[in-house]
Amino acid sequence: MSYLTLKKIGTDEFVEKKSRFIGWAKPVTTEEEALAFLEEVHAKYPDAHHGAYAYSLREGQLRRYSDAGEPQGTAGVPILEVLTKPGIVDAVVVVTRYFGGILLGGGGLIRAYGHGASIAVANAGIATMVPCQTLQLVFDYAMYGKISYLLPDYKIETISSDFGEQVTLVIKMRTERVEAFSKQLSELTAGTLVPKLIKEEYDDME
Repeated sequence: MSYLTLKKIGTDEFVEKKSRFIGWAKPVTTEEEALAFLEEVHAKYPDAHHGAYAYSLREGQLRRYSDAGEPQGTAGVPILEVLTKPGIVDAVVVVTRYFGGILLGGGGLIRAYGHGASIAVANAGIATMVPCQTLQLVFDYAMYGKISYLLPDYKIETISSDFGEQVTLVIKMRTERVEAFSKQLSELTAGTLVPKLIKEEYDDME
């Protein structure tokens, strides 16, 4: 089962009726990481008037948001919706506002905070995380050419390679391709080579 998250930290800003809105977005996996990032961003702008935020985590399907002093529902909720509508999880977004003296009204605030979150998320980039497996292959040099030729067909990433008495490759690939890859590997090596599972995880792989 795949899921969406952010690729990296992203930031962007804009001005609306003299108010400056600065959006920050970051991939996180725990509430502690999300709260630490909020503190980090708030520390960057100690004189800002507002620092509304939202975060959404896979673990426990946790969702939190804050309007940070703006009228209820005008800041935290639109930020959270930028994450929840496309299904982005393990992410935190903060939108800092420097008030420019002109009131935006409820609708204006909703649009502004939503836009601040959207441009930060766009700058961070969205990653599709899929189940992957890291495998170890140990084989004789005579098989190296055939096996190397096979790897690109499965869009495999080579993590490490060691050329000792035998060749040892550590590779990563999408879990959905492992069965077909293992079968073809078995056919190539007359059943003598079986991949050893090192670990399973989610990753942003083709």
